[in-house]
Amino acid sequence: MILRSWILLLAAGFAGYALADEASVKRGVEARFEGVKIESVTRTPYAGVYEIVVGDTIFYTDEKVSYFFKGELIDARTQKNLTEERAQKLSSIKFEDLPLDLAIKQVRGNGKRVVAIFSDPFCPYCRSLDRALMREDDITIYTFLYPILRAESPEKARTIWCAPDRARAYYDFMLTGKEPLPTASCSAPVEKWLALGQKVGVRATPTSFTMAGQRIMGARPEELVKLIAEASK
Repeated sequence: MILRSWILLLAAGFAGYALADEASVKRGVEARFEGVKIESVTRTPYAGVYEIVVGDTIFYTDEKVSYFFKGELIDARTQKNLTEERAQKLSSIKFEDLPLDLAIKQVRGNGKRVVAIFSDPFCPYCRSLDRALMREDDITIYTFLYPILRAESPEKARTIWCAPDRARAYYDFMLTGKEPLPTASCSAPVEKWLALGQKVGVRATPTSFTMAGQRIMGARPEELVKLIAEASK
């Protein structure tokens, strides 16, 4: 049914009826979905097809707002997944706005390639990503502790942060399970970590960001390393 609607939509678009503008399409969507906050309405390169962004969701409609469909828009000529590209762009951040003083910093080699990772101490996928990135040289890794998975996550994050050598305490715990040594009470910025994660839309760990602001969710080291290299050029 969706495919049939898609074909009819393209056929109608190429039939040559006058194109609407983004404002009129937005008004049409708002009329059909009262109370929904629309982030943006953008005309795509394809006749009569408009992209609608609501929160972090992308869907499409025709210029008359006759129907909607949610799925991946792929350019038949280039085979590019346009929906994925747009989602990546919409979820990007300004890397320079990250408060790096709140992160655990590790530099290996010349440190030219840079990445920021939001990690929970009890996240197994974070451990997998950390282990994979240990094979990389000439890299700087900023780890923002993001204690959201367990009730004990904030206290474990505090213990790591308060260790004399934060980077060593973090990697010892993540890679070998070695517990950080007990330390005197110190002020760890737990609330600031949580507020930062919410601000940049981190919903799960690990979530990584390259210097170009690209977001990678999950333990996907090969893809992440490739993007880190591209962003450092």
